[in-house]
Amino acid sequence: MPELSTLLAFTLVALGMVLTPGPNMVYLISRSIAQGPMAGMVSLGGIALGFLFYVFCAAFGITALVFAVPYAYDALRLLGAGYLLWLAWQSLRPGGRSPFHVRDLPHDGPRKLFMMGLLTSLLNPKIAMFYLALLPQFIDPAAGSVLGQSILLGLIQIVVSVSVNTLITFAAGGIALFLRTRPLWSLAQRWLMGTVLAGFALRMAYEARR
Repeated sequence: MPELSTLLAFTLVALGMVLTPGPNMVYLISRSIAQGPMAGMVSLGGIALGFLFYVFCAAFGITALVFAVPYAYDALRLLGAGYLLWLAWQSLRPGGRSPFHVRDLPHDGPRKLFMMGLLTSLLNPKIAMFYLALLPQFIDPAAGSVLGQSILLGLIQIVVSVSVNTLITFAAGGIALFLRTRPLWSLAQRWLMGTVLAGFALRMAYEARR
């Protein structure tokens, strides 16, 4: 079982990830504004199922890799640190766009909404990299079952992501209006997320060198 400090650090990283704009957030916000919060929630159900698929794929894959390949754990740690730095740059780079910039979407039925959410999640490279490169950073082979730790951390990420996205789904219209009329708040959010992610990336890289 990971230590409490590790679980708290992972929760903060998961929170930073879900607040960093990506395909899932853009789709949910656009869907919620175009078709209403309930349509967004149905789509979020599909996205959550995609998360669950990645949890188990990553858990079994990471377990096999850690025990089969020497130095695989350190390689995954460095890969995760590099990916966090890339996400930080995406937030900080000039000309970055807010996810609350709405896309026009057709009105779809519940089944299609769910499937679109699932496909958006499964085809989202941000989620794939999270489970394959970032999740292993918080696994300690000496702390017990790698498989058990992987599943626990994955479920924590799902809870954090679904909770935050539920709030965003219901508040999407108001947040979009707020940010359109106050662009400095959008800029501040991007810099805050970028700084936090860069800090975690440097911490991971330092620990990997040790």
